[in-house]
Amino acid sequence: MEKKSIARKPHCLVLPFQSQGHVNPMLQFSKLLDRHGVKITLVTTRSYYHNLQNVPPSIATESISDGFDKGWISEGESFKAYSDKLWQVGSQTLADLIEKLDKLGDHVDCVIYDSFFPWALDVAKRFGIVGVAYLTQNMTVNSIYYHVHLGKLQVPLKESEISLPNLPTLQHEDMPSFFFTYKEDPSLFDFFVAQFSNIDKADWILCNIFYELDKEIVDWFMEIWPKFRSVGPSIPFFFLDKQYEDDQDYGITNFKRDKCIEWLDDKPKGSVIYVSFGSIASFSEEQMHELACCLTECTYHFLWVVRGNEETKLPKDFKKRIENGLVVTWCFQLKVLAHEAIGCFVTHYGWNSTLETLCLGVPTIGIPYWSDQSTNAKLMTNVWKIGLKAPIDDNKIVRREDLKHCIKEIMENEKGKEMKSNAIQWKTSILKAISNGGSSHNNILEFRNSLFHS
Repeated sequence: MEKKSIARKPHCLVLPFQSQGHVNPMLQFSKLLDRHGVKITLVTTRSYYHNLQNVPPSIATESISDGFDKGWISEGESFKAYSDKLWQVGSQTLADLIEKLDKLGDHVDCVIYDSFFPWALDVAKRFGIVGVAYLTQNMTVNSIYYHVHLGKLQVPLKESEISLPNLPTLQHEDMPSFFFTYKEDPSLFDFFVAQFSNIDKADWILCNIFYELDKEIVDWFMEIWPKFRSVGPSIPFFFLDKQYEDDQDYGITNFKRDKCIEWLDDKPKGSVIYVSFGSIASFSEEQMHELACCLTECTYHFLWVVRGNEETKLPKDFKKRIENGLVVTWCFQLKVLAHEAIGCFVTHYGWNSTLETLCLGVPTIGIPYWSDQSTNAKLMTNVWKIGLKAPIDDNKIVRREDLKHCIKEIMENEKGKEMKSNAIQWKTSILKAISNGGSSHNNILEFRNSLFHS
């Protein structure tokens, strides 16, 4: 009797931009597809490859070149020079990888690429395989850059208020920072706009959001891009619905665990201010001093993550003198945000941190640093209503008294209770979106099923 052949799993290459804020969500999405029977190969640049730690054994890893295998952008190198080289060398080495795998009998069916890499779609089309753009920023930010691509939004900004379809009215202070550094260096701005240069040719367009967060704008984009789907939030599933005990980390960090959770265990519920500004933001010494003074003068406990290369900006002997707080160089943010002792999160409003906050129901105070963070602050404060944006003075410094006022608003006043209530509602909405029959769950299954029938 002839044996029945076993259907081959569809094979996807997943290609994130080589920074933690992009690799994290795309790796999480890869884990979901892997659980749904899709073969995944995670591909990063050679200079970033060593950062991949604890990737599930069922997910293969490969690397391509960006032309800077020993490190990303040496001193004096312009971002334009880097992005031009990346486009050229990345395209060729991605094509080489697809050919190599094919010769090994490991045919690639699909390339899921970070939208920062529009050239990856051209490579996928050259091989006749499915090309999928993955957007790692929210749809308000994507819409802003998309309208620049269409020529409907100009730089420098001419109007004092910006009105785009289905978005809140935006002021200059709400726009991505690269609008205001364009004259000095247009390369980063052009790089962000270029992600939409060929996106209409993608077979699918996926975004790390959930539908209920941006209903109107998602509906608007689905009329333009019929294959657009929201598939987020892409964070470790254990922190969403307590499923998958083995999925409590993104799997790319190489930091040692610290004792933050033990320290938090001794603190009353909702009594701790958590302060962290991600892996890139770098504040001035004056700003760091204002933050330090605010936290020590407050009556609340605080947990402050200060990266090792930022510690010299703290007041002298600060870590030795503090009595109501703990300063560390790194912590496991998801576990911290999930801890009942946390009452407020002072953040830069990077999109990953913002999504984690929404998922775990924590009110926020924003001190945006660059890129999309001011836009995220606008959404968190005026649209989703679970945060505040700390005011800055004429020197672009958040002063201690202003930050103390924001902390008091959230920790003590009625407004803070409303934000906490809104945060819990968003957390509930997210859980519904990723559960069976929810918007993100259905969209992921639809995309997964298309791979088996393509």
